[in-house]
Amino acid sequence: GPLWERPLLEVRLGELHSWISTCSFSPQGLLGAVQRAWNSYCARYIHVKQGGPAGISMLLAGYCLLSYGWNYQHFKRHRWQKYH
Repeated sequence: GPLWERPLLEVRLGELHSWISTCSFSPQGLLGAVQRAWNSYCARYIHVKQGGPAGISMLLAGYCLLSYGWNYQHFKRHRWQKYH
């Protein structure tokens, strides 16, 4: 099929620049990309007949990394304080 219809995992390394140039970076395009990624994640890990802990654990690990990233400046300042 056309390059713009292929998912990221099916794009070859040499075609990556062309594939990125076909993407829409408008707010509506980015929101659509996030929605497609979420639907793909749910279809693969959450809405299955016999699911395991992988889907929920990846979601929790992502939340932990995101939370750490948000609070990194606070952790960095707190690390250099002395308690005496």
